[in-house]
Amino acid sequence: MRIGELAERSGTTAKTLRFYEEQRLLLAADRTPSGYRDYGPEAVARIHFVHRGQAAGLTLAQIRQILDIRDGGSAPCEHVRDLLDSRLSDIERQIEQLTALRDTIISLRDDAAHPDPDRCDPDQVCRYL
Repeated sequence: MRIGELAERSGTTAKTLRFYEEQRLLLAADRTPSGYRDYGPEAVARIHFVHRGQAAGLTLAQIRQILDIRDGGSAPCEHVRDLLDSRLSDIERQIEQLTALRDTIISLRDDAAHPDPDRCDPDQVCRYL
């Protein structure tokens, strides 16, 4: 199939597919005698895999590592598990940081809920921040 058809089937653009090929996420396509890319049906599944990896928060470099393992003839299951464990730890750390930020903002908002302009120091922009 040509690049436009692959783009349509995989829900992406031809420009993205060219980028994926350049980044070795998509195997280089065979070429027709006139030079057009000619992808096999397995390319759709590969692009869907890339999209699922991105949806899980993996980087394109990490997705390429997984594809390289598979292309090398091995199952990438353990590597995927390790990447997902790392991603999960990152998310949990972000949740902790966001929770602390939320608590700080709640405290600041509560302090500012009943403004007292008479207590404002003219040398400060705002005493609540």
